[in-house]
Amino acid sequence: MSEIKVSIVNLKKQTVYGLWKNSNDSTVSKDIKNLSKKYHIKVSSPGSKVFPYLVLSRNYNELSKDFEMFVGGTIDKKGLESLTIPNGEYARITIKPKLGFLWGLAIGEAKRYFYTKWLPKSRYSALNMEYEYHTEKSDGKSPEIDIFFAVKRK
Repeated sequence: MSEIKVSIVNLKKQTVYGLWKNSNDSTVSKDIKNLSKKYHIKVSSPGSKVFPYLVLSRNYNELSKDFEMFVGGTIDKKGLESLTIPNGEYARITIKPKLGFLWGLAIGEAKRYFYTKWLPKSRYSALNMEYEYHTEKSDGKSPEIDIFFAVKRK
């Protein structure tokens, strides 16, 4: 991945609809895949792409490596739960993996950079919620996604 840049943005409150699952660092890849499949079935789009689409995690426990995961989007269908993403300041990292199948590596690298390099030197603290935001830009020859980290000024 190229140089990682972090910018602070102010986002408005947004309601999204999807599915929750408890996850862990060791099962997250499998959990995202399974929960995404269930979400796509619920919105009547199995096997197709639905945008915008997000993968949110919150309440990360540093000791157990457990957290809550939400997969969803803006489509409101029966059987989906709603989640309101609060307005406020967010740190944004846009990732552009060279190859689409390297999403996991690029996301992991961006998150490690944010928490271990950028955050300790910044004027911000993390609020224990982050999400990947996939749009049409996530597809195609030059894919990219944004990762948003809820933050507050120290």
